[in-house]
Amino acid sequence: MTTLIKVNVDAQIKEEATNILKGLGLNMNTAINMFLAQVVKRDGIPFEIVNPKPSKQLLEALREVEEIKKNPDKYPSYDNRKDLKRALLSDN
Repeated sequence: MTTLIKVNVDAQIKEEATNILKGLGLNMNTAINMFLAQVVKRDGIPFEIVNPKPSKQLLEALREVEEIKKNPDKYPSYDNRKDLKRALLSDN
């Protein structure tokens, strides 16, 4: 026995998901049934739900990139790999 579920979904998300599923040889109905079966088997959502937060290291690197973009004259630049390698290997 089956039952009908009606769900409102963002049109763009539905279109993108439909295209991805089609590439996997699935349709929306099958994918949703697979998802619900996994919810039951795992007694919960079958994937991790997180709010990704950038690491301190990434945030610092992004700040450094912005600093270099704003003040390119303060930082060395190289026209070729040979000069870059020489600079990296020097003790200065």
